[in-house]
Amino acid sequence: MIKSFGPLVLCAGLALASWTASAQEFKIGIVNLDRIVRESGPAKAAQTKLEQEFAKREKEINDLGNQIKSLSDRLERDAPTLAESQRAARQKQLVDQDREFQRKRREFQEDLNARKNEELQLIIDRANRAVKALAESEKFDLIVQEAVYINPRHDITDRVIKSLNAPGSR
Repeated sequence: MIKSFGPLVLCAGLALASWTASAQEFKIGIVNLDRIVRESGPAKAAQTKLEQEFAKREKEINDLGNQIKSLSDRLERDAPTLAESQRAARQKQLVDQDREFQRKRREFQEDLNARKNEELQLIIDRANRAVKALAESEKFDLIVQEAVYINPRHDITDRVIKSLNAPGSR
C-alpha cells in the first residue's frame, strides 16, 4: 500500500512544480481607480470645468440664502412693533422665499451631481482605455481595479495616470 503512494506523490510534486513555474510567468497589475479620479490631469480639469460651469448658480443660491437670512433677522427684530397683519404677511413672504430657495438648492444639487457623474464616467472610460493599452503593450495577463491588499510592485496606477496626463491622450 505504501508503494502505491510513491507515484502519486511524484505526480503531485511534478504538477506543483510546473504550476509554480507557470505562475511566475503570469503578469498581474493592479489599478487604484480612486487615485486616478483624484490625481489625474483629466480629473482635475473636469473638476475645474464643473466649478466654472456651476459657479454662477451657486453664487445666486448663496445670495438668495443670505437674503432670506437677512429678512428673517429683520422680521425677528421688527416683530414686536409690527401690526399682526404685517407680521403675518412678512412671515408668509419669508416662508415662500425659503420654499423657493430650497427648491433651487435641490435642483442645483441634482444638476451638479448629474454633471459630476457624466464627467466621472468620461474619466473612467479614458482610464479603462489607458489600462487596456498598457496591458496590451506590456503583456499583462490580468489587471484588477479593486483589491483588499496590493503589493506595491504590482500597482500600475502611476503609469496609468502618467498615460492619461500625456499630451494628446484621449
